Amino acid sequence: MTPVFSHGSLRLYLLSLLDEAPRHGYELIQALTERFGGTYSPSAGTIYPRLAKLEEEGLVTKAVDGRKTVYQITDAGRAELEARRPELDAIEDEVTDSVRRLADEVRAGVNDAMRTLRAELASAAREAKRNGSRVDPRQEARDAGRDARAAGNAAAREAEAVLNEFRQQLRTDLRYQAARGALPADIVPLLTDELNRVRRVLIEAIGRR
Repeated sequence: MTPVFSHGSLRLYLLSLLDEAPRHGYELIQALTERFGGTYSPSAGTIYPRLAKLEEEGLVTKAVDGRKTVYQITDAGRAELEARRPELDAIEDEVTDSVRRLADEVRAGVNDAMRTLRAELASAAREAKRNGSRVDPRQEARDAGRDARAAGNAAAREAEAVLNEFRQQLRTDLRYQAARGALPADIVPLLTDELNRVRRVLIEAIGRR
């Protein structure tokens, strides 16, 4: 998978998340996962060494709350964040680009998996045809029904993957535009109308088959 953050960007992004509110490590991982619409989730081995480095530099402090270690930005951390605000804005653009890039990779992976599945099904069908010179018509009908159901289930899974990816990417885009104050007030009616229109088109197309 292609890199998500360029060198040093994750460190600054963690500071910005802590500037929003104190968080423990798992909450930071969750926040990053949400910002990326589920397409990227950093590991603990990625987050905690950077938090330790930020603490060493005096940019964050930590306190133990029960079993959790809560990290909080310091005044020095806020000063660095403010001094590097243009870089943070550029990182936000990087995050948006990364979400789209990761979504494309997910889509490509799903498509590759579906092509492999179709090839395996076709190969199995050819093999069965060679081995079954005398086929019971009733068994053949049952096999055809199973194949049709399998193909339908595969198509449904592929469609669900595409819809999930669309939902995650749209959610990220909407949040990004809302944060910029560029989201129009009529976005919900527009979204509802467009989704209903797409649903009608799909149902009509399925009914013609």
